[in-house]
Amino acid sequence: MTGALLVLLSAIGFSSKAIIAKLAYLQGVDAASLIALRMLCAIPFFVGLGWWAMRQATPMTMQPRDWGLLVLLAVVGGYGSMWLNFEGLRTISAGLERVILFIYPTLVVGISALWLQHRITRREWVAMLASYAGVVLVVWHDVSWAGWRSDHTLLGATLVFLSALMYAGYLHVSGYLIPKLGASRFTAFSMSLIALTSLWPLIGQHEIQVIRQLPEAVYGLALLMALVATVLPSVCMNLGIQQLGSRKVALMSAIGPVSTIVLAMLFLNEPISWLQGLGTGLVLAGVLAVSVEAKTSG
Repeated sequence: MTGALLVLLSAIGFSSKAIIAKLAYLQGVDAASLIALRMLCAIPFFVGLGWWAMRQATPMTMQPRDWGLLVLLAVVGGYGSMWLNFEGLRTISAGLERVILFIYPTLVVGISALWLQHRITRREWVAMLASYAGVVLVVWHDVSWAGWRSDHTLLGATLVFLSALMYAGYLHVSGYLIPKLGASRFTAFSMSLIALTSLWPLIGQHEIQVIRQLPEAVYGLALLMALVATVLPSVCMNLGIQQLGSRKVALMSAIGPVSTIVLAMLFLNEPISWLQGLGTGLVLAGVLAVSVEAKTSG
């Protein structure tokens, strides 16, 4: 029960990121500045994790080119996917953003098929088709709701899809680096590099002045996002995996898109329709089928 509670809290915490970001956008902040403030609040925790990880006795087998790959992965795959996600979130609903992001396991399957020549099974094909059909339904729901702003909705959905694709590539490359570096060190180093990359809006005097003039509510929301939607859910997720195993955690984390839709209804007054529910159900079913297939074959 403790492990299950930790995983549920983690999934809901990660889901709250879109809600908090949407509330911050109402205060007039841009995506890059919001990311910078979020990661500025979170970086002390990543540095602390790195200090703890370096005290472990697990050896590292990193080569110079591996360190370069780690930096490239953090800057492009980590920060790049984060910026696309936040920028797309400006013009689409929080529910749609979470549903699109949730299809990343199917994208990992596609990347593995292209780069590693892994064969996609019939079950995976059906699951992927179901997932993308579900995304189409949820996008259709948002386009119908947006009306004359539907072009912005399609652009935002495209940016979030590219974010999911880039994150899938991030996971694909991280599978090569984690055995060389260790899971804790990889998490600490990669997230610290992502955080440092995100601080570029704080470099120039003009940019610092713009951020200083933001409403106080933005700083509070950025801190809330760093704690509730970044650090705490990461800790809860790792503890949950330790107690339950990755397969059960993956299945229980499927509550993420559902919790985002509910939170968006409560805090952002985003509507819920049967079309959105059907699309979300298809995405959940497809992703869970792919996840179970991957665990079984692995």
